[in-house]
Amino acid sequence: MSVSQDVPLLQARNLVKRYGHVVALDRADFELYPGEILAVIGDNGAGKSTLIKALTGAVIPDEGEIFMDGEPVRFRSPLDARRAGIETVYQTLALAPALSIADNLFLGREQRSKGILGRLVGALDRAAMQRRAQDELSRLGIMTVQSIKQTVETLSGGQRQAIAVARAAAFGSRVVIMDEPTAALGVRESRRVLDLILTVKGRGLPIVLISHNMPHVFEVADRIHIHRLGRRLTVVDPRLCSMPDAVAMMTGALTVA
Repeated sequence: MSVSQDVPLLQARNLVKRYGHVVALDRADFELYPGEILAVIGDNGAGKSTLIKALTGAVIPDEGEIFMDGEPVRFRSPLDARRAGIETVYQTLALAPALSIADNLFLGREQRSKGILGRLVGALDRAAMQRRAQDELSRLGIMTVQSIKQTVETLSGGQRQAIAVARAAAFGSRVVIMDEPTAALGVRESRRVLDLILTVKGRGLPIVLISHNMPHVFEVADRIHIHRLGRRLTVVDPRLCSMPDAVAMMTGALTVA
């Protein structure tokens, strides 16, 4: 299906999510366009995490609509969103430290052997998974790991983040969502992750970047979605909006007409 650059690839209208008397989403809107990096920023408690969970099937909105390529969709679980091509890199990374890099890339998507052992006892084709994992890391320029067979617990924080991003890029055919990908990293490892984000964008995958790091946001984002009090306050162009103004809008110190 050919999608116009003017049609949002992923869109939400009037999303509402209540938890008792607490309104986490209050008629929230959202648009992600093909090929862009959209940063989502907001103060703590603004509702941006609930918004992302609604877009990825982890939360079912009480009201509102979600669209892909202009067509309505209903995600009942994260698995539904993954089937639609949406992959999420959570802040916790969701990696298994005792497993190898290759095993983590295929966690929950293991490839069975094609022979009788694969059919009868579910034997895994580890050689094929290792080849694919190595190809994915090489394609993204991740060259700092010693071996695709080494366990994740032997990796640095930045390397673990890179593995999580590689997994999302390998299986996210439509959208990659990244939740605070540089939050716990030093300057050098943050730089590598930002370069990796730009590499993923260069492969044609649009990215939703949730971050509190304003310099990182303004460096890589094409547009910035500012979330406040459960809804989208505005969307700004980082080339036309200053960082202090974006922070002021996010915190309510600066009003939006």
